[in-house]
Amino acid sequence: MAPIQRLPASLIPLDVALAALLKRVKPVAPIELSLAEALGCVAAEMPALKDHPPCDTAVRDGWALHSRDLVGASSYSPLPLSKSPAWVDAGDPMPEGCDCVIDADGVDQTGPVFQALAEAIPGQGVRRAGGDIAERGEYLAVGRPLRPLDLLIGRAQGLDKFKVRRPRLRIVEVPADSGEAVTAPLIAESARQAGAEIVHAKAAGRDVASIATALDSRACDVLMTIGGTGVGRNDGTILALAKCGEVIAHGLALQPGRTAATGMIGNVPVIALPGAPDAALAAWWTLALPSLDRLSWLWPRDRLTLPLERKIASTVGIAEIVLLERIEETFMPLAVGDLSLTTIARADAFLVVPGGSEGFPAGAPVEAYILRN
Repeated sequence: MAPIQRLPASLIPLDVALAALLKRVKPVAPIELSLAEALGCVAAEMPALKDHPPCDTAVRDGWALHSRDLVGASSYSPLPLSKSPAWVDAGDPMPEGCDCVIDADGVDQTGPVFQALAEAIPGQGVRRAGGDIAERGEYLAVGRPLRPLDLLIGRAQGLDKFKVRRPRLRIVEVPADSGEAVTAPLIAESARQAGAEIVHAKAAGRDVASIATALDSRACDVLMTIGGTGVGRNDGTILALAKCGEVIAHGLALQPGRTAATGMIGNVPVIALPGAPDAALAAWWTLALPSLDRLSWLWPRDRLTLPLERKIASTVGIAEIVLLERIEETFMPLAVGDLSLTTIARADAFLVVPGGSEGFPAGAPVEAYILRN
């Protein structure tokens, strides 16, 4: 008879399990990716910058002039110009001796002599050299994910590649006993959004041998399984992990997510997520995401501190996930420990109540991780 998967007699505190896992996780080496591929990945290097634009440039269509030659000009008192002004289109370099651009109707050219009909100040309608990007300036923080706005700067600098850290994540889906599998796509999409490169695999079955065969750690920086972590008759993920490597922690004092586990296969960290979406998300937020952040060498994720609209009651000894909705300048708790799909979709932030806490009273400021920008 096949061995039955079991939880330990006592649950392991979440902070203990996470510390043991992160101790084994090291940042991945930087790689060069095209700008399109680098979007969402964590910047590993600050590229050298050059002045942009390289010279004074017109930012609108009009007449290029020197502001000193326009003093006193108005529609009531046209000012004859000593020489014909130069016309520039937006983006053109400014002609020598010109420091402003005025609109087309600011110059009268109906007669033999051009006449200015408006004054201007130095720099009006002009982007100075280095006005968009200053040489040796800083715009891109190493350790931050690359946004479309960062790529805009890269393209303006003529770059076609960025150096980034992009962990390779292999997701092994353990087939469900019944029902449609919705958790694996959710985690894959979340990991892709976190800047990871995803390789998806599916075990041939829920038995230990089939899962162990899928636990191929040769071409990834972190391996993640989804499903089969509990004590059901057909659960075998933890036994498969023990067969292929080492189980660090199984059975966490985390609600939801009690059956999540961590381990190692060689030098590759393994995170086993439960199959239920809420439990998988809880383990994703508390174990997997910190591991990916360490691999990417990401700065600490953004958090927001707001007072609670109502109290949070939590079970001592269990770290509980709380989903929060932002209502103006407060957080409204949506769910504690038991997370429905609708509350997950509504949540703007999540909070982990530590195992040693009974919760927080109404009005208490809490620091939560942002889920929705």
